[in-house]
Amino acid sequence: MAQYDYDLFTIGAGSGGVRASRMSASFGAKVAVAEERYLGGTCVNVGCIPKKLLVYASHFGDDFGDAKSYGWTVGESHFDWAQLIANKNKEIQRLNGVYRRVLSDAGVTIIEDHAEVIDEHTVTIGGKRITAQYILVAVGSWPMVPEFPGWEHAISSNEAFYLPSLPQRVIIVGGGYIGVEFAGIFHGLGARTTQLYWNELFLRGFDGDIRSTLAEEMRKRGVDLRFKSDIVKIEKVENLLRATLTDGTVIEANQILYATGRVSKTPRLGLENAGVNLKGNGAVIVDEYSKSSVDNIYAIGDCTDRLMLTPVAIAEGMAIANTLFNNKPTKPNYFNVPTAVFSTPPCGTVGMTEQQARASNLDVDIYKSVFKPLKLTLTSRDERTMMKLVVDRTTDRVLGCHMVGADAAEIIQGLAVALNCGATKAHFDATIGIHPTAAEEFVTMRSKIG
Repeated sequence: MAQYDYDLFTIGAGSGGVRASRMSASFGAKVAVAEERYLGGTCVNVGCIPKKLLVYASHFGDDFGDAKSYGWTVGESHFDWAQLIANKNKEIQRLNGVYRRVLSDAGVTIIEDHAEVIDEHTVTIGGKRITAQYILVAVGSWPMVPEFPGWEHAISSNEAFYLPSLPQRVIIVGGGYIGVEFAGIFHGLGARTTQLYWNELFLRGFDGDIRSTLAEEMRKRGVDLRFKSDIVKIEKVENLLRATLTDGTVIEANQILYATGRVSKTPRLGLENAGVNLKGNGAVIVDEYSKSSVDNIYAIGDCTDRLMLTPVAIAEGMAIANTLFNNKPTKPNYFNVPTAVFSTPPCGTVGMTEQQARASNLDVDIYKSVFKPLKLTLTSRDERTMMKLVVDRTTDRVLGCHMVGADAAEIIQGLAVALNCGATKAHFDATIGIHPTAAEEFVTMRSKIG
């Protein structure tokens, strides 16, 4: 008789948990996964996928306007929020089914209930005790709304995906990925949008030129950006929300969306029962192999508060499967992780920012190009694309690539391969560009700006 019910018991069926579970099963492990909410986790249900669908929807207003400049006669257009949300929900349900099939086909047992850790080898679920050689915590994170007078009138990104109607006026608080993306979504769909951020410039941690360029472009489009500003009080007045800001200004809106951070979903898991060490914010403390302070308990994804990105969680899940069941100890690679912000216009980045390189006392050359993309030359839209390279002057190695403009994510993904291969500026210069494209600018920049 086997010593344990399962070789691996995963708590959380998001992107990381699903990858770890199904790959572990493919290596011969007996695996179960518990999910109390929805298969696919944040990304599929209230994150990357529905957000990108809403971003696509928000771009059609520009597309209709640009079409006239290319000789198309565009009739009267009307946006139907309810139809968009219904279609989005249908797609999410389809993806939920895909995740279910992926797990089932791999032989993973799916338990749709809340799991709690009893000790290093035991969980309880639905009143039943289940044992496992290894327990994997992959419960993700949850949006946080800080408490202040009237905070209960605000919503988070979770609720934003299910609003019954498009608000006429929206206030967004926060300056990270989610805040700037929803600012573009709501503004593009026709809502009057104000975005507040407590510091001088949003997208902390991104290259300074990305941050300043995006702010300029969003303001051109009509988004009301207010930096060094926050809400101190929200009052509900009939059908409106009245927000008092730090400078005493009062503005009204139909919805106030808080995108000020996410916290690990570790409460109610009972991790303290097994002696698992947590950070002050609830994140599981893990080593370079994602092992917690308890030898048999591992954790991956957002609940570890490392890099809160879906592909990173997937890579961590794959590393777990290889380490525990494929005799191939694997550390996740956090070097040169590319990322994108699906703002309007979008941003893409990989590698070091100029600020990081200089703070590391590296001697760097900076190349930057700002231009109007060809597609917009026949239109009246005043939008600029920004591209930037950070190069180590000593080795000629390209340390970072940064972009604001159409297709930034698609372009940066390819450049991430080059950076992970150690590409130099000479390699970029020797590469023939595809003309006419915006992407070719990355291999034709010759003039240093710093």
